[in-house]
Amino acid sequence: MSKLKIRQGDWVVVCDGKKALVLENAGDEKFLNLKTLQVFEHPDRKTSELGSDAPGRSISSMGHGRSAMEQTDWHTLEEERFLRTLIGFLNTEVTANRFKSLVMVAPPRALGVLRPFYSHDLRKALHTEIDKDLVAMPVHEIEKRLAA
Repeated sequence: MSKLKIRQGDWVVVCDGKKALVLENAGDEKFLNLKTLQVFEHPDRKTSELGSDAPGRSISSMGHGRSAMEQTDWHTLEEERFLRTLIGFLNTEVTANRFKSLVMVAPPRALGVLRPFYSHDLRKALHTEIDKDLVAMPVHEIEKRLAA
């Protein structure tokens, strides 16, 4: 595998479903120096604050059966909404030529949510995707992981 090259001015987005760091490389390809441009976070609210409906019930048209509907996963919906907001920001920024190249670092599930919302311009700017969860690490540790 070839070494990842992150040039000066390239953006690195490190995110999961609750937090995103938008970083810019102020260094060069050999010595990363990631500077924080923006931090997005959404609070991890209690399920009761997100939705209060009990699972629904369905009545079978044949016989006397009833069955419960699947419980809505409010946290997953919130995480997906958060990631769509992040992609909206990135789509706007790439269209405004704020960056030319992007490295996206996120867990596989988050990448799966993000991909369908990449604009054409964002896809062109996307240098690579890395399926790792590094968002809880300090920036200097993220630099070390990406340089390795």
